[in-house]
Amino acid sequence: MTSPRVVAVIPAAGVGSRMQADRPKQYLTLNGKTILEHTIDALLAHPQIDDVVVAISPGDAYFDSHKLRDKPIRVVEGGKERADSVLNGIMMLSENDWALVHDAARPCVEDTDITSLIALMGNKDVAGGILATPVRDTMKRVASSGNVISHTEDRDGLWHALTPQFFPAKLLKAALLDGLARGANITDEASAMELAGYKVALVNASPANIKITHPADLPLAEFYLKQKFSAHSFTEKSDSATNQKAQS
Repeated sequence: MTSPRVVAVIPAAGVGSRMQADRPKQYLTLNGKTILEHTIDALLAHPQIDDVVVAISPGDAYFDSHKLRDKPIRVVEGGKERADSVLNGIMMLSENDWALVHDAARPCVEDTDITSLIALMGNKDVAGGILATPVRDTMKRVASSGNVISHTEDRDGLWHALTPQFFPAKLLKAALLDGLARGANITDEASAMELAGYKVALVNASPANIKITHPADLPLAEFYLKQKFSAHSFTEKSDSATNQKAQS
C-alpha cells in the first residue's frame, strides 16, 4: 500500500496592507528573491513534499513578472479570505492526499520542523497538527474601551500558532466548507478542524519561522535566511569532503 501524498498549499492572495509597501508583501525581495519564491523553494526542496499548489489573486501580475510559473508548481485562483484561498487550493488535491498549508510570508521554515509535522501522519490519536511555539512574554488583555490593560492573562498553556498546518485533505476540505457555511471566524486551518470536533497536535517549532507582517520583520527574516543558507552550504561542503575522502 502506497503512502498518501503530501501536497503543500500556499495561500498567496493577500495584499499585506500592514507592510505599507507598493506591492503585496509576498513580492518584496530578500537576498535576491521574492519572499514567495523563498517560501516555494523551501517546500519544493523537502523530500517528503510531493507537490506544491499556490493560490494567487485574480490578475496577479507580480506572480508572472517574477516567472514563478516556471517552477514545478500548480497555480489556482485565490479567494477573498485566507480560508477561501486554502479551500480553492485543496480542491486540486485528491481525497487521499494530506494538505500541508503554509503562509506565503513564512520563508524561514525549517526542514526538520516540516519533517516532525509530517510524522503526525501515523498518529491515530490526532487528526493532524500545526507548528507552534510556546508563549514566552507576559500576556495582557486590553479593555474594550481603548489601550488600557484589563488584566494579565495566564500564559501557562498558551502557544503561538505557526504554519505549516497539516491535515488530511478530505477532512480539512469538509471542515472549511462547514465553518464557512456557519459564518465562523476561521483564522487558520486548525480553527476549522477544532470547530469540527477534531483533535489537533502542536509541534514545537523553531522561533525563526516568523511571519513577515510589518516592515521591521524584513531584516530579521533576511538574517534568518542568510543563516539557513550558510548552514546548508556548510553541510553540502562537509558531505562533499567526506565523499572525496571515501573515494581516495
